[in-house]
Amino acid sequence: MGEILVLVEHDRGEAEPSAAEALTAARELAAAHSMSPIAVLVGQEAADLQGVCAEYGIPIAFCLTSPLLSDYGPEAWGQAITELAKERSPSIILAVGTDRGNEVLAHIAARMGLPFTANSLQIQRGDLWEVTRMQWGGSLLEDITIDTETLIVSYGQHAVEPGIAPLTTPTELITQEVDLDSNLERTIIRDRVTLTDGVTLSTASVVVSGGRGVGSAEGFAPLEELAELLGGRVGCSRAVTNNGWRSHADQVGQTGTRIAPEIYIACGISGAIQHWVGAMASKNILAINTDSEANIVTKAGYAVIADLHEVIPAVVDEVRRRRN
Repeated sequence: MGEILVLVEHDRGEAEPSAAEALTAARELAAAHSMSPIAVLVGQEAADLQGVCAEYGIPIAFCLTSPLLSDYGPEAWGQAITELAKERSPSIILAVGTDRGNEVLAHIAARMGLPFTANSLQIQRGDLWEVTRMQWGGSLLEDITIDTETLIVSYGQHAVEPGIAPLTTPTELITQEVDLDSNLERTIIRDRVTLTDGVTLSTASVVVSGGRGVGSAEGFAPLEELAELLGGRVGCSRAVTNNGWRSHADQVGQTGTRIAPEIYIACGISGAIQHWVGAMASKNILAINTDSEANIVTKAGYAVIADLHEVIPAVVDEVRRRRN
């Protein structure tokens, strides 16, 4: 029976949203192929994630420690997991395709001299590994076969719906010291600047986005008001950032943030494929647009064909009325 090593992403001991996706993916993949899922926790602070591993049904977790693993560093994390993989000879090394997940797996693949398959949706084992993965930002699905003893693969972000499966006993935590090259200090985080507190664009359950149809930076004020009332965040299209109306940090899309809210309210957005890539994991989409043929309207579950400058203030007023 083979093993699946799954990277559990965290920030100074606090699990990232992708951790639940990764653990769910590893558990389900292991069950389908009669394998054993093993969580990989990098850094001493990550030991606190033992409970998260148990909540998602992972019976064993390795906590890799070293003085160099005081914070995130792609090279250091990559070497640490590579050392564990050399000992365990897993069938699969898995992560979710976040920036960090893909970065760490790329370092592992380079160190092990193996191929790396990113942004996958389905994995099967026949005579060879059979993988379906996203290309062109999700507009194309590619079926590939891979001839390798150890499959190094990331799942597409939001491609797996997290699902808990609590264990009846605690996850067995094995702490293991790893010897890392001292020169890997060159790529370890030393300082941070907090850009956003609280709910972020990628984790918000409600996202209200504006496109070129908003008309100006000032035109986002009603969208900000609606997002605040609904406990959400404001996003935007690339056209908006190109015009300088909003920061790139607010951009939803292939080159921006990929979101998966309960509802995405797209206002005055045409819905080019690059934007759709970032929004397609939304559970529900409401498009507000004057163009009934706009791409985002044809893809949305709900649409209001009207001027957003009339619709959004009316919605804000109605929300306030009902709350009062």
